[in-house]
Amino acid sequence: MSYERKIINDPVFGFIHIPKGLLYNLVCHPLMQRLTRIKQVGLSSVVYPGAQHTRFQHSLGAFYLMSEAVQHLKAKGNFIFDSEAEAVQAAILLHDIGHGPFSHVLENTVVQGVSHEEISLMLMERINSELNGQLTLAIQIFKDEYPKRFLHQLVSGQLDMDRLDYLRRDSFYSGVVEGNIGSARIIKMLDVRDDHLVVEAKGIYSIENFLTARRLMYWQVYLHKTSVAYEKMLVSTLRRAKQLAGQGVELFASPALRYFLYNDIGREAFLQRPESLENFIQLDDNDIWTSLKVWCQHPDKVLSTLSQSMVNRHVFKVEIFTEPIGEERKMKLAEQIADHLDITPEEAEYFIATPSIEKNMYDPADDSIDIVYNDGTIKSISEASDMLNISLLSKKVKKYYLCYWRP
Repeated sequence: MSYERKIINDPVFGFIHIPKGLLYNLVCHPLMQRLTRIKQVGLSSVVYPGAQHTRFQHSLGAFYLMSEAVQHLKAKGNFIFDSEAEAVQAAILLHDIGHGPFSHVLENTVVQGVSHEEISLMLMERINSELNGQLTLAIQIFKDEYPKRFLHQLVSGQLDMDRLDYLRRDSFYSGVVEGNIGSARIIKMLDVRDDHLVVEAKGIYSIENFLTARRLMYWQVYLHKTSVAYEKMLVSTLRRAKQLAGQGVELFASPALRYFLYNDIGREAFLQRPESLENFIQLDDNDIWTSLKVWCQHPDKVLSTLSQSMVNRHVFKVEIFTEPIGEERKMKLAEQIADHLDITPEEAEYFIATPSIEKNMYDPADDSIDIVYNDGTIKSISEASDMLNISLLSKKVKKYYLCYWRP
């Protein structure tokens, strides 16, 4: 049996084959093509200039790994129907379709209380009705409502294809070689026991490397202090824009961004008003950057200074602490900034951010990584590993950041 397929040349995995039909139609869909205009690692390119890759590239990479995983699992005698294989490939292809510009920035500012996972599901349902129900099985797998639970684990779990791609891809484009994981080796070692994904014992070192790489990538790339500070600047800029819009001040914005700036769109409004989703899918990174460039000339001192700082990469200074930052230090900084910019102490608060970030790289309660031995014994990675840092990886690390503007 022969069927047509399209080939995409990917710098990380080489040639990716996309079969004609449902999967090819999804890749070409306008909602997927929107992801070509959204960067995968948000503002991390402020630290790693090579990290310019998109969510579309990541989705294709995750699709490639899913195809490999299905093939290897079938070769080991795990029965997966062709319809299930196509559905799980569709689910991973669409897993990030609900992301807005700059990852989670919009979730904290102009669109509040709605996660990108919920929006992804709304968009999948929408495409499903367009395609007369062809995505019904994919949506069941995505929501973990399908009897074969291991298929959902491949889409969303400790060793899902999403993580295996973004660690490898983000490492490649950022140049942070410590994040380079052996994704092919991990996939070859996957198997299923009692409807749960397991890893063959000979793959244990690849898993240890994967967990260590994940920790390094989080603190070195995703949560790099400069990336955190740059993101907080953008959050402050959009918060100020929203406040001014609420006061009736005229701001330049694309129609989609204007909708969210001039309307209070919380969770309920987003879910109940069809125009909310329509405007959301028109948003990408370009809407934000174009507005920032124009806002550089805005008469409001707070908005123009923050926008100029974003456009010209004048990033907040960052200090990291193990304890919360005292109010006295924040008040003193606010006074200095207010004095320098000739603004009020209340307005100066837009130039200070004190996020705290807590992260553990492995949570056995979430979805344990299980190792299967030749005699059929199964142990969790924390028991099976002889590396001390597995237990350290499951410990939560909390850091307190003080980000502030300086002349």
